[in-house]
Amino acid sequence: MLRSLDIRDMLIIDRLELAFQPGLNVLTGETGAGKSILLDSLGFVLGWRGRAELVRAGAKQGEVIAEFDVPPGPVAQALLDDAGIDTSDGELILRRINTVDGRKTAWVNDRRVSGDVLRRLSELLVELHGQHDDRGLLNPRGHRVLLDTFGSLDAKLEKTRKAWKTLAVIRKSLKVAKDQQAALKAEEEFLRHAVGELDKINPEAGEEAKLDAERRLMQSAEKIAVDISKAHQAMSYDAAEGALIDALRWLEGAADKADGRLDAPIEGLNRTINELAEAQSGVEECMDALRFNPHELESIEERLFAIRGLARKHNVLADDLGPFADTLRSKLMALDGGADDLIRLEQELSDADARYTQAASALTKARVSAAKELDALMGAELAPLKMERAVFVTLVDAGDAGPDGQDAVSFTVATNPGAPAGPLNKIASGGELSRFLLALKVCLTRDQSDVTMIFDEIDRGVGGATADAVGRRLKALASDGQVLVVTHSPQVAALGAHHWRVAKRVENGMTLSEVVPLKNQDRIDEIARMLSGDTVTDPARAAAQALLNG
Repeated sequence: MLRSLDIRDMLIIDRLELAFQPGLNVLTGETGAGKSILLDSLGFVLGWRGRAELVRAGAKQGEVIAEFDVPPGPVAQALLDDAGIDTSDGELILRRINTVDGRKTAWVNDRRVSGDVLRRLSELLVELHGQHDDRGLLNPRGHRVLLDTFGSLDAKLEKTRKAWKTLAVIRKSLKVAKDQQAALKAEEEFLRHAVGELDKINPEAGEEAKLDAERRLMQSAEKIAVDISKAHQAMSYDAAEGALIDALRWLEGAADKADGRLDAPIEGLNRTINELAEAQSGVEECMDALRFNPHELESIEERLFAIRGLARKHNVLADDLGPFADTLRSKLMALDGGADDLIRLEQELSDADARYTQAASALTKARVSAAKELDALMGAELAPLKMERAVFVTLVDAGDAGPDGQDAVSFTVATNPGAPAGPLNKIASGGELSRFLLALKVCLTRDQSDVTMIFDEIDRGVGGATADAVGRRLKALASDGQVLVVTHSPQVAALGAHHWRVAKRVENGMTLSEVVPLKNQDRIDEIARMLSGDTVTDPARAAAQALLNG
C-alpha cells in the first residue's frame, strides 16, 4: 500500500508531498492541470519507462520518494533478499533521482538498486489501469496469460512447458541423428573403400621414419661396402692384427733383459690389440647389416610409398593414419548402428509427444473451466455497472502447439441481445470499454488488498447513473485495500474517501502544479465545478452536496 509520495523538481512540480490513505483516493482537476504528472512521477520512482525529459526547467535534478508497506509473500521476500534490502522496520522507501543530463539513480531503503529491481518490485506494489490499458487486457496475445493467472494454472502450465521442452529436445536429437545418417550414407562408399585400404596396409606410428632410414641405408650400402671390406682386411690377422701380435711377442721375449723398460710399451700394445678386436667386431656387424636382398629393398620401398600415398590422399601425417582410420571406422559403426538409434529416438519422440498432448489437454480442460468461472464473475460484475444485457465470453480455441499449450484465448463481448460477439477492443464503445475493463480488473485481481490499484480516467465516456455505478464499484473495490482514481466524473469523485484537487499556478512567470487536499466546503465547490464548469452556482453546490450525501 502506498503511504506517501514526495516529488521535487519534476516537470511543472517544484515541491509536493502527499500522504495517501487506505480506501478510495480521488484526484480531480481541469485537463492539463498536471494529474498525469503525478502518475508519471510515481511511474518514475517505480522504474517504469515514461517521458525522457522529467526534470523541471531551471533545476539541476528531479527527485521522487515513495513510501510503501512491505508486500507480503515469498516472491517479494526473495526479491528483496536478492537485492540485499533490509525491511525489518516494515516499510519500503523508494527514492530515485534524474539529473538534467539524463542519468538516473535509485535506492530502496538506502540500498542502491537497478531500474530492473524497481520494475520487478513495482509489479508487487502497484496495478496501473486505464481506458486504453497497455498491460494485456486489450491485447489478445495477453489474454491467455490473464486466464492462466485467474485460474491459478501455474502447476499445469509448468508441467506442459516441461513436456514441451522434453519433446523439443528429442525432436532436435532425432533431426540431428537423421542429418548425420544422411551425411554418412552419402559418403558410405568412400568410407568403406578408405577403411579397406587402411586396414590392408595397417600403418603404425613411426613406421614411415623407420622404413625411410632402412631404405636410405640399403641404397648407400653398395657404395660403402668396398671401403668397409678393405678396412676389415687391413685390420685382419694377416695385416695389422698379425703385425701387432708379432710385435708384442718380440717385446715380451726381450722384456726380461730390458730391466722393466718395456713394461709400458707391452701394456699399450695389449690395449691396442683389444681395441682393434672391438673395432673388427663392429666392422663385421656393419658388413652383416649391409648384406641385403634386393627384393627386400623393393618391398620396403613399396610399403613406404604406399604409406606416403595414403597420407597425401587423406591430407594427414603418415603417423596419423592410424587414428584417422579409427575415425573412419567410428563413422561406419555409426552408420551401421544408426538405424537402431533412429528407431529408438522415434519411439522416444512418440512417447514425449503423448506426454505433451496429455499435459496440454489437461491444461486446456482447466482453461475451459476457468473461462466459465470468469464469464460468470463478469456477468455478476457487469450488472451493477449498468451493463446487465451485455454478454462476456472467454473463448478457448485450438491454437498452435507450443510451450504454453495448444490454445488460443480471447476475450469477446456482445453489448446487446442478439448482437454478434467480437473482440473486446473492437466491439465495445468508449464508455462500455471502461466498464468492461473495470469489471475485468475486479475479476482478474482476486486479492488486491496488498496492492495499490491506480485507475487513470477509467470512467471516461460515462456519466449520470452509469458513472455513479462505476464509482460505487471502485469504492467497493477499495474497501479492503487502496485505490487511486484520476477522474473527471463528479459522481466518482463524490464517492472517494479522500479527495485531492490538482491545479496550476503561475509563480515568478513560471507555471507550477499543486495538489490540495479537499475537505468540507472545498470539496463541495470542486464537485460543483465538475458539474457546472468554471462558474460555480448554488444549484451546482446543492447537487454536489447531494452527491456527497448520496
